[in-house]
Amino acid sequence: MNTLNNILIACETSGVVRDAFLNAGHNAWSCDILPSDTPSNRHIQADVRDVLKMEKWDLLMVAHPPCTRLCNSGVRWLKTPPPGKTLEQMWQELEDGAALFSDMLNADVPHIAVENPVMHKHAKARIKNYQKPAQTVQPWWFGDPFFKATGLYLKNLPQLTPTNKLTPPPKGTDEHKAWSKVHRASPGPFRWKERSKFFPGIAEAMAEQWGNSYIQKGIAS
Repeated sequence: MNTLNNILIACETSGVVRDAFLNAGHNAWSCDILPSDTPSNRHIQADVRDVLKMEKWDLLMVAHPPCTRLCNSGVRWLKTPPPGKTLEQMWQELEDGAALFSDMLNADVPHIAVENPVMHKHAKARIKNYQKPAQTVQPWWFGDPFFKATGLYLKNLPQLTPTNKLTPPPKGTDEHKAWSKVHRASPGPFRWKERSKFFPGIAEAMAEQWGNSYIQKGIAS
C-alpha cells in the first residue's frame, strides 16, 4: 500500500490518533507544547503553528485543541472567574484559544479535521471562517463504551461512518455512570486531561476512512 507523505496529529500527547495512522501504514507525527505521555520518536514538542512550517502536510488532524475557554461548559467563567483568576485573564485565554483554533481551521493543508466540544457564542464570534461542525460523533458509535459528544470541523474530508455502534445502558445504572466517566471527572489539576481523552475506536475509523480510503484514493487518482 502506498503511504501518505506526512500526517500531523496536533495538540496530542497520548499518541492515540497518531498511532492509529501509523498502524494503518502512514507517516504520522504528533505534536504539542507538552511532551508525549510515553516516550516516542514520533512526537514533536513544539507549537503546532511552528510545526506546520517544517514540512508539507497532507492531513492535519487536530486531535484536541485546548477548549477550556471555548466550550459551553466553561462559558460561566467569563462572568465570574474561578478562584485565582481574573476576568481579564479569562477573556485573554478565550482570545488565545480562539486564535489557535482559527489557525488550525484555516491552515494551508489540503485535508483538515478539528475536533472540539460544543462552543459558546463568544468563541464562535472570534474564529475566522467559523461554520458549524460537519458532524458530531460519540465514542460508542465506534465500539468505545463512553459518552462524549465530539464535534468534527472538516475540510475536504467526508463524515465518519460509525463502525461498531453499541447500545447505551439505561440512565441511572452504574454502567451508565461508567460510560459518563469523562463528564464526571473529579476536580483537580489533571481534570482537563481526562476530559480531553480521545478514544481508539474513533481514531481507527479516522485512519481507515480518511487515511486509507479517502485521501489515499485522491492521491492515487
